[in-house]
Amino acid sequence: MRYRKLDANGDYTFGSQQADFYKDNPDAVAQAVMTRLRLNKGEWFIDTADGTPWNTEVLGERTAATRDAAIKKRILGTPGVAQIDSYDSSVNPETRRFTVTATITTAYGQTSISETL
Repeated sequence: MRYRKLDANGDYTFGSQQADFYKDNPDAVAQAVMTRLRLNKGEWFIDTADGTPWNTEVLGERTAATRDAAIKKRILGTPGVAQIDSYDSSVNPETRRFTVTATITTAYGQTSISETL
């Protein structure tokens, strides 16, 4: 798997030739997972059925029963992910933030992901 690295702002990196890519590396799969999680369902004009169902299954009231299953499905659907080793999520109602932390086994080794939305 070859995946272009993102900088701190979430933009593609350029100018360093092969150093701008992850190649057969757990970090490539971790970045792919994060990219897939950040894609809102219906946002991509080529396939409006793709994306994380943030508005319908993850965020908002009455989603406690569906949010973790939706996030895990997106993680496991990422190419290179073999399994989820550990998973934790939390909702902070005061800050209105949702945090996901997971350790995954990939085709290239184990890695961790963490995202606060």
